[in-house]
Amino acid sequence: MSMYEIAKQRYAELGVDTEQAIETLGRLPISIHCWQGDDVGGFETGDAELSGGIAATGNYPGKAQTPQQLRADIKKVLSLVGGKHRLSLHATYAETNGEAVERNALQPKHFENWVAFAKEEGLGLDFNPTLFSHPKAEGMTLASLDDGIRNYWIEHCIASREIADYMGRELNNTAVTNVWIPDGMKDVPADRYIYRKKLSDSLDKVFAKKTVHNLDAVESKVFGIGAESYTVGSHEFYMGYAVKHQTLLTLDTGHFHPTEYVSDKITGVIDFVPGILLHTSRPVRWDSDHVVILDEELQRLMAELCRHDLFDKVHIGLDFFDASINRIAAWVIGIRNTQKALLMGLLEPAKALFEAEYAGDYTKRLALMEELKSMPWNAVWDEFLTRNGIVTGIAWLDEVKQYEKDVLSKR
Repeated sequence: MSMYEIAKQRYAELGVDTEQAIETLGRLPISIHCWQGDDVGGFETGDAELSGGIAATGNYPGKAQTPQQLRADIKKVLSLVGGKHRLSLHATYAETNGEAVERNALQPKHFENWVAFAKEEGLGLDFNPTLFSHPKAEGMTLASLDDGIRNYWIEHCIASREIADYMGRELNNTAVTNVWIPDGMKDVPADRYIYRKKLSDSLDKVFAKKTVHNLDAVESKVFGIGAESYTVGSHEFYMGYAVKHQTLLTLDTGHFHPTEYVSDKITGVIDFVPGILLHTSRPVRWDSDHVVILDEELQRLMAELCRHDLFDKVHIGLDFFDASINRIAAWVIGIRNTQKALLMGLLEPAKALFEAEYAGDYTKRLALMEELKSMPWNAVWDEFLTRNGIVTGIAWLDEVKQYEKDVLSKR
């Protein structure tokens, strides 16, 4: 009897169907962030340095320097993970053929190659306006008191939504456009309210035109470099805005205080907004964007989605970037760990856990939760990989190392 057959039998004793878990995992897309491949650099013509409190640490060889290189790297990543996925792009990944195009003048034609790539690879696409690393983003953006600057970024966000709508239409697969801004202050402000009123007004203008193939999301952050004392787009602000205007609410695991559990927030807001965009990251003492590991909070996050079947309302995306290790490996590790956490959630006997809790049998609840940690979920994981034609165990790293030797080392 194979390891999988043994695992299948063990889980069946708990009332869990491993075949159903494998099938479900295979159709749950993860939105893979393109910016892991080039340290959030993008391909914009100009000399703007990374800003907005964002910093990529490390200088591992082989960073993608052209759209073609980045797409080749992403294709390699897809060959090492199972399932059907999505790709999340920032506006700075436009292809303008060397022409300097202002961000508020970006058009769908600048992303035609990405759409063609998505069609070839069977991917969905998501989008992000880029409101950092630009001369007009040295202070406030959508919350700026300067109407010229504020209108520039409003126009950029409107253009981004049109691009996302085009992507969704071309792929027959609705895109999610996520708006995050770095606006805030290093020291204590005198007037916190005025900037939030400006931001609210800006967002109203950005979202004024309805889209057909695009969903809008707004993303908060507790603080950032250069915005230690005040963040305009706080969690409370965006939660209120999302509830009032019925946009998606983005919950990034790195954008809260280290003592907060994002897993506890999902069911706290899910009934009041159309959906949630979940960004999995790994904050080490702050929003450091470390590669996602299979830690307890990641498992809790995915368990929440699985226990309550929230997949139609929660969109899963990645948001981390590490330039200190092989970037292909960073992608693969993060994607696989997110999938592993999902699988562990899908293999939970949720009904049994609920029944024990409702009956007040907290002893059984705890005992069962702990027993699940040593169940043979990894045998089910290997079966999922095998059925998708993916190597099991650490063998994937050999392929990454070969790709580094053949491709990355020559850049």
